[in-house]
Parts: sequence; C-alpha cells; structure tokens
Amino acid sequence: MNRHVDSSPLKQQIVQMRGNPNNDPDASIVIPVNARGDLENVMVILTDIARYEGNHTLEIIFVINNYEEGNEPEAVEMYLNMGIEVVAKPSVRRPGEAVGFTARIQGVYVAKSEYVLLFDADCRIPNATALLDWYIGQFRNGADAAYTHVGYYDLRPHSSIRFRMITHHGARWFKREVMGIPTTRGSNYAVRRTRALKYYEDGLLADEMNVGPTFKKFNGKVAYSGNKDLVVLTSGRMFGGGWLKLFRYLLYRLRYNLRVLPVGADVANRTGRENDPERRYINNTPVTDKDRKG
Repeated sequence: MNRHVDSSPLKQQIVQMRGNPNNDPDASIVIPVNARGDLENVMVILTDIARYEGNHTLEIIFVINNYEEGNEPEAVEMYLNMGIEVVAKPSVRRPGEAVGFTARIQGVYVAKSEYVLLFDADCRIPNATALLDWYIGQFRNGADAAYTHVGYYDLRPHSSIRFRMITHHGARWFKREVMGIPTTRGSNYAVRRTRALKYYEDGLLADEMNVGPTFKKFNGKVAYSGNKDLVVLTSGRMFGGGWLKLFRYLLYRLRYNLRVLPVGADVANRTGRENDPERRYINNTPVTDKDRKG
C-alpha cells in the first residue's frame, strides 16, 4: 500500500456521508478486503461510493483479513483515519463457509444500521447515488433483502469467457424468473441486519448464494431490479480462458447449486468450502500454489 496516497478529499467526503457519529447511520456498507490482494483495489470502489450525492447518512466498514498473525497491514490505520470503520482479523475462515461471506458477516455484526449493503473490494459502482438510495428505499418499503444486476469489467477477450458470461447470466435469469429463486451474490446485495444474523446463528447461511432463498423461505420480502442505473460491476480478473476449464467450472457450479440452494441448518456441511485455498495475487492476478511454484 502506498503510504503517500492523498486521501484527504476522500476523507472529507466519507466524513460528510457519515454525518453525526453519535447517531446511527441510515445504512451501513460492508466490504471484505483480502489483505493479500485488495488493499489498493478497494480504493476504487471507495472513490465510487464517495461520489454519493443523496441525503442519507452512510457508514463504511472494511473487514480486512487474510494476513499473518501479528503483521497487521499499515493500511488499517490509514483507513481508520479516513473515517472508515475497520474490522481487522488475520483469518476469518470457518468450516463450510465461503470465506468472503464469513468476512461480510463480521462486518454485519458491527454495523450500526439495520440496513446493511454488501459489496466486494474489486467492484465498481457507476451510479452510487441511484444504487444506495434504491437499497434504502426498498428497506423502508418493507424489503428484508435486496439485490440488483451485476455486470463485469476487465474480461479477457476469449470466446470461452464470452460463452461463460452468456451461461452465467442465462442461468441467473432462469433461476430468478422461472424457478423463483433469488440470485443474491457477494458483490452486490443487501440485508436487514437482525434477520441476517439470526439466520446465520441458526446455521442457515454459509454462502451468499443461499441468502436469498433463506430469506424467501421464511417469508422475507426479497427485492430485485435489473435497472441499468443500479448495476454493479465486478472484476473479471478471476476468469481465465479455455474450454476444458470452462466445462469443469460449469460442472462444479451445477453440483454446488444442488448442494447449497436447499435451505437447511446443515448448509455448512454441504458446501465443501473448507477446502478452498487461500487466495493470493501476483500483479493483481489470482494465483494458485502450483502457479507460484512454477
């Protein structure tokens, strides 16, 4: 992290959005930050959020994780000085839970608002005012969870990746419109804090994928919008080209959906997420242990 980043304009905007710190904000924004790859990436979405021009008060919470015990990143102090709430933990991993989801939950616990908006560190929000106001408006109209369309940026120009996007969006449309399954995903959704924590503590949540179905099963109102003004863009840096790789991925996702979508208190026993490797990056590209040794 560059210690000399001039964060003073951002700080002013963040402090202004937060309003009186003695009062609860209208909404809390929670963003997990992988210390091994996203400490700088998160500045981009932070800048997007700081362009908010609405009338609501907002707190921003970073959950910085995935670093060595006793070696807290210097960025923690910088973000605290900017007026951001920071939860710093070397590891947030729990058996059977997607690590990004577990990090989000750590932020939900400390949120001061009942309305919690959840994004990823590598996301872009083209129209923060429209999106954040929409989320708060949905909650005030009785929603218990909400989400909007997610697109991608920085996709590599491979035909297999283009087909992957077609398959991805088609599958989400089919689940949402035909099967009636809310397709919440980690880079862009929002929840009522009390309900989310209850379901989590009851063992019903272990991945963003089963958040929407769980809320719906227990008669929660789940709102969705595909309005282009409300889109959130997530990074395509994770996607490599190759048809064999795509086939393996699609087979994995199909099996994963079948295991995780059914709502039940045993969901963490069905995900297999305890086998996920620690995510690391070289030149902002994710690598595996095999890649690093090569």
